[in-house]
Amino acid sequence: MASIQPSFSLFFLSLLLFLISGAFSATFTIINQCSYTVWPGLLSGAGTPPLSTTGFSLQSSESTAIPVPASWSGRVWGRTLCSTDSATGKFACATGDCGSGTVECGSGGAAPPATLAEFTLDGGGGLDFYDVSLVDGYNLPMLVVPQNGTNDTTSGRKCTATGCVVDLNGSCPSQLKVDGGNAYGSASVACKSACDAFGDPQYCCSGAYATPDTCKPSYYSEYFKSACPRAYSYAYDDGSSTFTCASADYVITFCPTQATSKKSTGGQYSGETNVSMVSSSSKLRCTLHTSLLIITGMVSILTLFWLRY
Repeated sequence: MASIQPSFSLFFLSLLLFLISGAFSATFTIINQCSYTVWPGLLSGAGTPPLSTTGFSLQSSESTAIPVPASWSGRVWGRTLCSTDSATGKFACATGDCGSGTVECGSGGAAPPATLAEFTLDGGGGLDFYDVSLVDGYNLPMLVVPQNGTNDTTSGRKCTATGCVVDLNGSCPSQLKVDGGNAYGSASVACKSACDAFGDPQYCCSGAYATPDTCKPSYYSEYFKSACPRAYSYAYDDGSSTFTCASADYVITFCPTQATSKKSTGGQYSGETNVSMVSSSSKLRCTLHTSLLIITGMVSILTLFWLRY
């Protein structure tokens, strides 16, 4: 077997440095402060690297940390009222279901209505762009908090928390309510968007209403906006709903502690929160997961070149 040349050593060193410093640009810490189990779903955008998981179970008071690749874009949401059919073995959720039939969503996205956290990391100007969207409706409170990031020096905008921290299911307009059905009672378990409920182009910002000039806020989008001022309420709600930060980690909390009720919070929240952040066990899981991926990559590359030479 021929000896490995110095050029390969330099190549391997460069690749190792890339794996350590550039493979992951952020950590998403997902926390469930709901009184019930939530099944997070994660969907990577087209052309972006997949995450290590696309869906899992998160019991009340649990958290987990997920390493996110550089320049990742995609969505995170919570599925609720999930179960496995004893006859078919198919896994399904009453809200936010991704249609995969399993806990992992694969390439499936959230069926509306669902509260969505949307991210584009390391985008224009090296900034992260993030928002919480109710354009596809609402199913549970969600808060996104950037951590250890750098403010946008060009615009002067600060890294800011965003989300919808109030429970809208109880107060949802009757035309938009989604009842739990026989399995979960008649209580509302989600709140549709007007587009989903009526299919009218003026609510969907489609057809003749497909531009910012022709698609305007509606009575129904204003309901979401008044309750959750920082969340997207309709397709062209960019100005007050998209936020930027640089080189941040993100804490995504379902049912944050501020979400006691719309009445008590007035639908408002500050950039500073008292949401519990990363637990030491979550940090450890993330570190071990990242280390395992790096070691696996190193072993694969060494095996390839060992066979080659």
